[in-house]
Amino acid sequence: MTSKETLTTPSAEYPVGAGLLAKAPSQSTSSLNDTPLSRASRIVAPPLPQVSGPTLEFAGVSLTLGRTTILDKVTFQVRPGSVHALVGPNGGGKSSLIKTLLGQMPHQGRLSVHWPAEPGTIGYVPQALEFDRGLPMTVDDFMAAMCQRRPAFLGLSKHYAAAIGEALERVGMQDKRKRRMGALSGGERQRVLLAQGLIPPPQLLVLDEPMSALDEAGIQVFERLLGDWRAAGITVLWIEHDLEAVRRLADHVTGLNRRVLFDATPQQALTPERLLTLFSTHPRSLA
Repeated sequence: MTSKETLTTPSAEYPVGAGLLAKAPSQSTSSLNDTPLSRASRIVAPPLPQVSGPTLEFAGVSLTLGRTTILDKVTFQVRPGSVHALVGPNGGGKSSLIKTLLGQMPHQGRLSVHWPAEPGTIGYVPQALEFDRGLPMTVDDFMAAMCQRRPAFLGLSKHYAAAIGEALERVGMQDKRKRRMGALSGGERQRVLLAQGLIPPPQLLVLDEPMSALDEAGIQVFERLLGDWRAAGITVLWIEHDLEAVRRLADHVTGLNRRVLFDATPQQALTPERLLTLFSTHPRSLA
């Protein structure tokens, strides 16, 4: 699967790009001469971040390939503007569920994307990048191929050059723009994938194990980006195996092993009993 796709529904076609970094709203300051009473009479709560992301609804989503059941009546909701983690064992259907969302897999049941206004951009960051490491493709060439319509061999277009430079700066790859992609480490290639996910700005961002190849510095970059996406009100659906990171960073967690076994906050979801059931060979439903 490429990192740029389109999701087609009966009502609209949603371009897949990724990423938005927004500043938190600033707070006003009071004069030193204000009295407590006068200040209290004018107190206004700081504005909440404007939610730009959609609500996702999976209602009885099932997927069968041959005689194998991949997804069994999966039902849960992703709240708008939240960081929603999807956890479970390998082969439990997490990536297949993502592919149904991106229009890559046939399925039964209902999958709905409810936008707050006009349909927006969907961003996708894949788990890994498979390519011929002998290709003479630099980081700039890759970003040009992913982020612009102009052929990559013609170089960066003026329209995207500044955005691409800023995205690479944010992930710490600005000084390696002329390096061949095949010469990068796995963690560096993953940072480049995150960078392409920042262009164009999305309202829905789908992440397939983005931390899998990152080193410690890359993990810090990712965590900072995740905070920025949350502050910007972007809806994030995040597949992750690092349960400690999920516990710290996610707003909500769904445990998936062919079917939904739990759907709760990280503190409620990531208990020893629930995790034992989730990763068992024959999971049973939890009340």
